[in-house]
Amino acid sequence: MRPVLTQKVAALLWAAAILGCIGFGGWQLGQGLYIKAKAEVAQILLERAWEKTLADGKPHKAWPWADTWPVAKLEIPSQMKSEIVLAGGTGEALAFGPGHLFGSPDPGKPGTSVIAGHRDTHFAFLRHLKNDDTVIVTTRDRKQHLFRVRGSRIVEHDNSQIDPHAGFGIALVTCFPFDAREQGPLRYVVFAEAVADAS
Repeated sequence: MRPVLTQKVAALLWAAAILGCIGFGGWQLGQGLYIKAKAEVAQILLERAWEKTLADGKPHKAWPWADTWPVAKLEIPSQMKSEIVLAGGTGEALAFGPGHLFGSPDPGKPGTSVIAGHRDTHFAFLRHLKNDDTVIVTTRDRKQHLFRVRGSRIVEHDNSQIDPHAGFGIALVTCFPFDAREQGPLRYVVFAEAVADAS
């Protein structure tokens, strides 16, 4: 009698463990799909907010509680990439797109405009940029500003060697190395200088 009970208990425990694993796997899959769906919806809302900004030249938040808004559109033809650039470098801004850092000039203005993004999402392509690649930045006044990549550099986060008051270009910044799992002190910076206005 006792061995049969032990076998039943063991079978029930195995069934519970299997159901638990299936349930946990389903929850993980659901979370992954939720995050992906949320990111897709966010991009649609950011595009809509950018279109409104282009229509009237005023900032428009993509959702009411956002702490950021679209300020430009970044295009990299050689990488077939297009990104909405958001105001500031807050966690929320960088979660949804690259951010134009406050304190640096707007793209297309004298000085060096600094745009930062995550190395594993929006700025993963930076590692593939080469000298003379074209960068197009459209600003909210509908002007397109052309830049040419002139080099890249690995720097310390607290010694970026970017002078926002010098030159006439942009600096695209992300964490380095690209395949690292944790944030470290290094940053990868792509420097591009203004060529001419496209519009």
